[in-house]
Amino acid sequence: MIVRTLNGTLGTEREIDTPGWTSRRLLLKSENMGFSLHDTLIKPGAELPMCYRNHLEAVYCIEGEGEVETVADGVRHQIKAGTVYALDRHDEHILRARTQMRMVCVFNPPITGREVHGDDGAYPLVEDDEAGGNDDLRAG
Repeated sequence: MIVRTLNGTLGTEREIDTPGWTSRRLLLKSENMGFSLHDTLIKPGAELPMCYRNHLEAVYCIEGEGEVETVADGVRHQIKAGTVYALDRHDEHILRARTQMRMVCVFNPPITGREVHGDDGAYPLVEDDEAGGNDDLRAG
């Protein structure tokens, strides 16, 4: 059994802070659950273009307000507490936060914690032999 607290991730290699978001990685690939689980804060005013070409992502908003826009068609969906969206087609999207948004995010396949967003907004797919130990989590 894996038991972890959000407070236990704060200030560790499992907490990644960027100008637009802060991700607290609760479960990663090394836990062998088949998905990764993140508690993510989207900072007020953030506008984040992303496209996960190698991962599927489901996002559940538990706090705050904003919107997600699918780039292909320009459709904007309002996001508030209680809203879930799933990027089931590796959708290129832009996430915008009007207020701080707290999101619970699930990635499949799971991320290792070592990925870094590329210029296209995507995480690379890190294979098992590249993942190494979980003690060297850097950014992503």
